[in-house]
Amino acid sequence: MANSTDIKATARPPKMGGRRGIVMGEKPKDFKGSMKRLLKFVSPFKWKIILVAILIIAATVLSVINPRVLAMATDTLADGVKAMAAGTGGIDFDRILQIIFYCILLYGASSIFNYLQGFIIAGVSTKIAYNLRRSIMEKINRLPVAYFNRVSYGDVLSRITNDVDTINQNLNQALSQAISAIITLIGVLIMMFTISWRLTLVVLVTLPLSAGVMAFVMKRSQKHFFRHQNVLGAVNGQVEEMYGGHVAVKAFNGEEDAIEAFNVDNEKLYDAAWKSNFISGLVHPFMTLIGNLGYVAVVVFGASLTMSGKMTIGGIQAFITYTRNFTQPISQVAQISNQFQMLVAAYERVDEFLNEDEINDPAPTAIAAELNIKGDIKFDHVKFGYEDTDKIVIKDFSCDVKAGQKVAIVGPTGAGKTTLVKLLMRFHDLKDGAIYVDGHNITEFDRGELRREFGMVLQDTWLYQASIKDNIRYGELTATDEQVIEAAKAAQVDHFIRTLPGGYDMEINEEANNISAGQKQLLTIARAILSNAKVLILDEATSSVDTRTEIMIQEAMDNLMSGRTSFIIAHRLSTIKNADLILCLNDGDIVEQGNHEELMAKNGFYANLYNSQFEE
Repeated sequence: MANSTDIKATARPPKMGGRRGIVMGEKPKDFKGSMKRLLKFVSPFKWKIILVAILIIAATVLSVINPRVLAMATDTLADGVKAMAAGTGGIDFDRILQIIFYCILLYGASSIFNYLQGFIIAGVSTKIAYNLRRSIMEKINRLPVAYFNRVSYGDVLSRITNDVDTINQNLNQALSQAISAIITLIGVLIMMFTISWRLTLVVLVTLPLSAGVMAFVMKRSQKHFFRHQNVLGAVNGQVEEMYGGHVAVKAFNGEEDAIEAFNVDNEKLYDAAWKSNFISGLVHPFMTLIGNLGYVAVVVFGASLTMSGKMTIGGIQAFITYTRNFTQPISQVAQISNQFQMLVAAYERVDEFLNEDEINDPAPTAIAAELNIKGDIKFDHVKFGYEDTDKIVIKDFSCDVKAGQKVAIVGPTGAGKTTLVKLLMRFHDLKDGAIYVDGHNITEFDRGELRREFGMVLQDTWLYQASIKDNIRYGELTATDEQVIEAAKAAQVDHFIRTLPGGYDMEINEEANNISAGQKQLLTIARAILSNAKVLILDEATSSVDTRTEIMIQEAMDNLMSGRTSFIIAHRLSTIKNADLILCLNDGDIVEQGNHEELMAKNGFYANLYNSQFEE
């Protein structure tokens, strides 16, 4: 498979704290819609979640029953003490031991059920996180190149790492705790009513107060949770930029500016983090205070009922335990609300990314492989401007290139040379006009099929963390080791590779800085040679090599370009003198075209460019 190569730079220049399109303190745009889409990832595990709910219900019911069973032991002990005082009997220790044994069984079974539900829900949440990351990776491959021109890599990485991790952790905890809290609340309420409806009403008086506190706190903490996730993405973007461009930062003494820009983002992250945690953390002490007030009321009122003989000692003991258990799930609900807010904030960012406009091409009507592309290229009144600016880069470009021709594109910086070949590869879509390959509009092709017909080497080299052999093989994934070596020899890079420790198996590091810029460019040229494409695009392909190596590469490239349509962008005009057609671009338009001799004879735009190379 002959893939296009070198489509992005290894490192980008630092933006020194640009906002990168992130809106601070942003609230959910579509809360209900996001939740429905989150359920799409949850629904495949609905039966496991139902099983988890059953296990939690079983564990909670057993825990709720226990205080009532212990009350029986307390009443048995109290009755025995009374009998001893009256001289009519003693304490029934066998009965007490039997009750304690039942309690141990209940607690043991509850623990087993809790272990099982925890094991299952951990697997479910981890699998959901796995599916989310897979969806994000698939989405990345469907997004247009223009998306990454306006969004920092660090922010995208934050969504696939931090945001998905937040979803995983909080979904795991919130789901099981929510079910447990609800069942505990219902179960405890029922048991309290069976003991004393009067005391139950005393406890229920605190319920509206608890709900009011939770609503008040949640309303004020929610915006800070969303802001926290957004600013975290900004911080990651800043760190990624500074690390990726650390050589440029040091070379231009930009450390202080980089630190200052990071501190601005980090300060906002600190502000959002402590506010969200502090405000949400207020729930627990408030709920504890309200619970203690209810507890005191129960103790006082319950003592009077016990003294009047309307309640047993075991009953008041059980009820006091249930009072504690009643406030505990309410506090849990408050904690769950914090986790749920973090979950929603994280998923909103993931969902926003998954709903970005992607490449939406109609079904292709032409298959490049079946057409046996020859390489006839026609630009028909092409007009183009980048999405994030109103400036038109290519105004009205027309050109007819025959198969096998060697076409050079020259012009000053910013004239639109590189943009032109990117349009040919469909990295961007046209504003107007059309580009034809063998008479077929490029929009008729599947993008992947079309790009297989192009071999591309840009001035910004791109290598990934793998062996040198695998980096060259990226041009044709099915190539054998022998074919890789032949491509390296043709690119004049074989000797250099063999001098490295490990040779072709040496691993290039993540930053690709353990080889020189010129050596990187040679490897990408070898990759393009291996692709054996019908159309070649060379954008300053020899800009990082010395003159002697350039001559050798030029010979190899001449052999490679023989019989293939080739587009060459070069600033060193001496390298394209033998081109069949030279297109002179300026401000997005062709100002001159012809071969070297014809253009020099005109003594115009091209002649000025060519002669300027030799001026002192």
